[in-house]
Amino acid sequence: MSASKVDIESEIESSWPVSPLQHGFGAVLSATKASASLPQAGDEFDFYRSFPGFQEFCESQGDKLLHFMSQIMQVHGCRSHLRDRNKLTGLEERFDLIVDSNDVILERVGILLDEADGVNRSQQPVMPAGFQPPKIVVSSWNRKGSGSGSRSEMFRLLHAKNVARPQLKFKEKVDNSNTPFIPKIFIKPNAVKPLPSYFTNKQIRKERPEDLDVPAALADLIHQQRTQEHVEDMFAHPYQYELDHLLLPESLLSKPEVQMYRPMDESNFSFIDTLEDLVALNEKLCKLSEFAVDLEHHSYRSFLGITSLMQISTREEDFIIDTLELRSELYILNEAFTDPAIVKVFHGADSDIEWLQRDFGLYVVRLFDTHQASRALNLARHSLDHLLTHFCNVGSDKRYQLADWRIRPLPDEMVQYARTDTHYLLYIYDCVRAQLLDFNHGQPGLLQSVWNKSKDISLKKYMKPIYTEESYLEVQRKQKRSFNTQQLTAFRLLFAWRDKLARQEDESTGYVLPTHMMIKISEELPKEPQGIIACCNPVPPLVRQQVNALHLLVQQAREMPLLKAEIAAQKNRGLTPIKKPEVTLFGPHDTSRVSESDHHPFSYLFSEMPVKQGMLFSEDEHNMDVDVQKTSVLMAEAKITLILKDEDSLPVAQMKARRIIESFENPFRMYLPSSDVHVNKNAKFDPSSKIFEVTNRAKYSHVYPDLDLVHKYTDERNKAKQSYKESLQNVATVRQQAAESAKGGAKKRERVPSEVGESTPKPSKKLMTPAEKPQKTEPPPEESFKPFDYSQSDLKVFAGNKSKDNTQFDPNRGQKSNLGAGGRSMSYMAGKSDRGFRHNWPKR
Repeated sequence: MSASKVDIESEIESSWPVSPLQHGFGAVLSATKASASLPQAGDEFDFYRSFPGFQEFCESQGDKLLHFMSQIMQVHGCRSHLRDRNKLTGLEERFDLIVDSNDVILERVGILLDEADGVNRSQQPVMPAGFQPPKIVVSSWNRKGSGSGSRSEMFRLLHAKNVARPQLKFKEKVDNSNTPFIPKIFIKPNAVKPLPSYFTNKQIRKERPEDLDVPAALADLIHQQRTQEHVEDMFAHPYQYELDHLLLPESLLSKPEVQMYRPMDESNFSFIDTLEDLVALNEKLCKLSEFAVDLEHHSYRSFLGITSLMQISTREEDFIIDTLELRSELYILNEAFTDPAIVKVFHGADSDIEWLQRDFGLYVVRLFDTHQASRALNLARHSLDHLLTHFCNVGSDKRYQLADWRIRPLPDEMVQYARTDTHYLLYIYDCVRAQLLDFNHGQPGLLQSVWNKSKDISLKKYMKPIYTEESYLEVQRKQKRSFNTQQLTAFRLLFAWRDKLARQEDESTGYVLPTHMMIKISEELPKEPQGIIACCNPVPPLVRQQVNALHLLVQQAREMPLLKAEIAAQKNRGLTPIKKPEVTLFGPHDTSRVSESDHHPFSYLFSEMPVKQGMLFSEDEHNMDVDVQKTSVLMAEAKITLILKDEDSLPVAQMKARRIIESFENPFRMYLPSSDVHVNKNAKFDPSSKIFEVTNRAKYSHVYPDLDLVHKYTDERNKAKQSYKESLQNVATVRQQAAESAKGGAKKRERVPSEVGESTPKPSKKLMTPAEKPQKTEPPPEESFKPFDYSQSDLKVFAGNKSKDNTQFDPNRGQKSNLGAGGRSMSYMAGKSDRGFRHNWPKR
């Protein structure tokens, strides 16, 4: 029964018509099998490619495949011009088109599969009030999402390739030096506390040591000494006192009347690029109670960055100021920006406050930041785009957010985008204040906190990036890469080169050499300049120009020995590698269980201190058998406490100044004896010796003397000196001992008979030694001196007697050489030896 049922089902299935899905699957399967039988890439394909017939067949089939792919892409609404491409860049463009088409096709396949499963993506989910879903970017960063019925649009960044550098037209040159930033302000309007004299006197500000022909370290020292009395004023916030004593009126803590914004088409617009228009704008702003401000910044082709545009909006009018043209005159706006009766509305003013100080010397008093208000209200997002959509139902086009704002004249699209950032900001300011009061049940506490946070932002000070010897470590830690010694050295050298060149050329570090390329070069350590070029894609222009200098830096890094990165970093800082103590339970000041290598880096200062009181050389005290308590030496306990300050916490200028001053303290330190030098014990206690004087002088150089103790010490020193002289009276000198030994006469040494079996070669002729000759004559009397009579001497000893017994073999000449007795030592007579003859050589 079961067998017959299976047969019936198989007959029914065989009678069914073939579906399109099965037909398509079979076609794909057969095409896959056919492609597997094609010649493999390499030698096999090159061999078949050499035949003209196979080559024509491949070209024709390739054109057919491209045509089919173009038709498929046209059906799905994608760009399909695959065959109309340049030969040089055609392959990359075709590949990009295929990738984009695959993304669109697979996205539609996923939607259809979800609909088949019962999931409807077009239905909008239920969201809480005020929630705005994020925009979905499909397949590429530059594809603008649109409605379901239209094709997706492509847009590109608006940038300028041949823009003249605006830095060249600045009246005041950009200061990219490695020195701290000094505020540019010289006039302080709305001041409660007057501006310090350092800023009002321009002559003091222009005195810079960079104009002198002195080294960099000495220039920092000169600059520090000149401005020592102005240090607190130089780096203080000019409006610190005004902001600390700023009082908030009740009108700003009460619920406002929300004023609706005007449509942008009905509002007036002015582009300000002259000094007259700027003065007129300042007069208008001083009569208002609030206005909105925003900035556009450019940082890619400048080391510190450039503020390219300023937007200001009132309730009725919009202004755009060309800050590149009026850079040196914008300090005029301080009259309105620092007026506490006028509210300045910003959104995300953390960077704007610093840019205003750096480029124009502008400061803000009475700031309200809508970004802080959005955080206090716990909105879904805190961007300006979200606030415009939430409160004004206006969408901003962010295509120009990364545009090059140095372009002049500005296109209409960029002007419209710049106006949108501030045109609706005053309306948002009213809305968020009202919601902050409603959110806190009418109490002004939450609104007060937003005002306080905004005041803290206005107190921020611009800090110029300062290069130090350890600046590269912070960047290296952020990348989370582990380098060896050579790689870390290369990264340090490349980082210093990039910083120096960026300051000189006024370019950003990302333009000179991006960080990821710098890490790639440090990891690879190329041996050739072409390897450096290969690590950079695309190659930065300055890298291509300076590739030989970079190659020398990489070669210098390759010469470093390979060590662990932690030990190498400590050695570069001048510290010994710190070892962890075995016992972990100990106090920070307990040195009883800590080894010498675990001490403070400046512990060598403490090692020079005496171990016992009154001892100069602590290493030699263990070898001395003198009781310290019984010595008649003045002893005083140390009353000085030495407090060391870590050099890492000092500024760079102070560290350089300290090194210069230390070099002048003791120039003879290199000539002083080291701690392990041997000093005679008697010399230490000899009052007439220099060591005795230096020892006592070092003991009492920092102690205030007591007159009684000094007199006692002087008496004891005289007594010791007298006793030392008396002890030397009965001691015979070396000359006296030699004279006494000469009077008694020296006995001739008797020869010790040799043991049996020893044989000594006899000399051919008995020679007279100098020790034997004076024994024949009587010693001269001590009172008179008689010269030695050389006429009685046997001078034949110095003659070159030729004897057969003195012949030796000279291996350099290959023959026998007769050496005279004059060429031999006077204390040893060579015997006869047959080692030089050939018949005595060893046989193989």
